[in-house]
Amino acid sequence: MANKFDSKKILVVGTTSGIGYTVTQQLLQQGCQVVSIARRPSPFNVEQHLLMDVLQMKGDELSHLEKLDGLVYCPGSIQLKPINRLSIDDFLSDWRINVGGAIQIIQASLKALRNASQASIVLYSTVAVQTGLPFHASVAAAKGAIEGLTRTLAAELAPKIRVNAIAPSLTDTPLAKNLLSSDEKRENSAKRHPLGRIGLPQDIAQATLFLLSEESSWITGQILAVDGGISSIRLL
Repeated sequence: MANKFDSKKILVVGTTSGIGYTVTQQLLQQGCQVVSIARRPSPFNVEQHLLMDVLQMKGDELSHLEKLDGLVYCPGSIQLKPINRLSIDDFLSDWRINVGGAIQIIQASLKALRNASQASIVLYSTVAVQTGLPFHASVAAAKGAIEGLTRTLAAELAPKIRVNAIAPSLTDTPLAKNLLSSDEKRENSAKRHPLGRIGLPQDIAQATLFLLSEESSWITGQILAVDGGISSIRLL
């Protein structure tokens, strides 16, 4: 039996660590062709494009791609500070990484995505948008924009291109290393989640592959919470 991603071509931005690494690994195992955009050379045998800053794209870097069946934008940030210690530059930096980069990549990929019979875009939000968390003002503001962008583009690009986002809680990736730098921090973080653990890259990658696949062909404009239950339930 053929894998569900056989003959598919997916663009993954940020393939060298964390969620992007795991998404790429799982796509390749499913027979997918992956196009990588990252700051460092990819450890995988994929078509590579090295960019230190996707906002510096000239617009023609991806013009050779005739067709893309999907796009995954993984870059993100975790900048946790009280509001009185956040500068406008902090907010703009988070916006550039999370929102501006996604917009730039989507614009550059749009022609190739429209050439597919059905295409899927997956972006990433955070549990902190719908569940207020202290010290998350900057990242929540940026990811809130991602949720708005997701719904708007889902309407604008339907019916040929589906657009969804995943809103994780704390996940064990290099981006979260300062939040998980001791056994005590890990244990306390796990206890805050009803399912009793923090997220793993595989948890988010599996949800990503679902949203990229034809199994989710009637899902668009949604924000999928993959967060151990922290956004919706409380234990007594």
